[in-house]
Amino acid sequence: MKYASEFRDPAAAKVLLAEIATLADRIGATRAAPVHIMEICGGHTHAIFRYGLDKLVHEGVEFIHGPGCPVCVLPMARVDEAVELAERPEVIFTTFGDAMRVPGHRRSLLQAKAAGADIRMVYSPLDALELARRNPGREVVFFGLGFETTTPSTALSIQQAAREGLDNFSVFCNHITVPEPIRVLLSDPDMRLDGFIGPGHVSMIIGTHPYDFIAEEFGKPLVVAGFEPLDLLQSVMMVLRQIAEGRAEIENQYARVVPEHGNPVSLAAIADVYERRPSFEWRGLGEIDASGLRIREKYSAFDAEVKFAMGYGGATARVTDEPEGCACGAVMTGRIKPTACPQYGLGCTPEMPLGALMVSSEGACAAYWQYGGARAAE
Repeated sequence: MKYASEFRDPAAAKVLLAEIATLADRIGATRAAPVHIMEICGGHTHAIFRYGLDKLVHEGVEFIHGPGCPVCVLPMARVDEAVELAERPEVIFTTFGDAMRVPGHRRSLLQAKAAGADIRMVYSPLDALELARRNPGREVVFFGLGFETTTPSTALSIQQAAREGLDNFSVFCNHITVPEPIRVLLSDPDMRLDGFIGPGHVSMIIGTHPYDFIAEEFGKPLVVAGFEPLDLLQSVMMVLRQIAEGRAEIENQYARVVPEHGNPVSLAAIADVYERRPSFEWRGLGEIDASGLRIREKYSAFDAEVKFAMGYGGATARVTDEPEGCACGAVMTGRIKPTACPQYGLGCTPEMPLGALMVSSEGACAAYWQYGGARAAE
């Protein structure tokens, strides 16, 4: 498919931008404030800034950056626990690169590696499985994190480890789910959200029906979107059209990739390996009921929390205060823009990050900095 030409076509973009302007004017005639559309996924945030869509759309539309960056929402306490696991002499700790520089209370994984911990960046949990095969005398721990997008690959790796009897492989499970924090945001009376751009990759796994409550209970439209500029512009247009027509539905702009009912193989693996935690702490949102996953008892031999007696009964073990002045939570929940954080560009830069949003490839602060936000700091 000719994605670069078909989904980045300037002429088609102009048509969509004109329709967005018409709809925004129509909606704006009945209200004073702009339409607030939250893009849940951090990948969408970066695409919006990479292609300058925030500058191109009508002034009556404002993008609100949501909590869809899995590394960003990981509380500092869980980073601390990952570092403690990695520092054990018998452990080879494996992780995606995004998590390496996320600061903990004491140090990041990258700093722990520099201090001598055996921490290795991998591209897949299958890489961690191979390390376990090659190092039978070491405990290989995979830092399992992410939304429903990465959850199936970790589940399939645990199933494979069970088939092979790789008892030196385990997962420090920090997988989380998307719908639950959206419910929390919509239940907050201080949040002003008119509609949502839904995450494409997550929806590829879970389908579109898990979002039905957004329209049915809260009366807000959501459009699942792809990641090219025309995907996002068309999705904004679809959200505005629903608002202008007084509708609230779940629509799928990304139908070329996202099936209505999700991926049955992935969903079956998730159901087999995981169960819901009673609660899980999210950076900036606090404890959210049933929003995190843990490994089922039948696979407990591959659960790092069990193997290393971390034992906290399914919820988050401990709460660590965020650094003073850090506004990651307010940015992640759309209450302020990154440049409004008192540490942005001062105490927190890509070279010396204070919060996860500045180092993650899906973090809103990183998007602002990379695509022009550094000038705002100056």
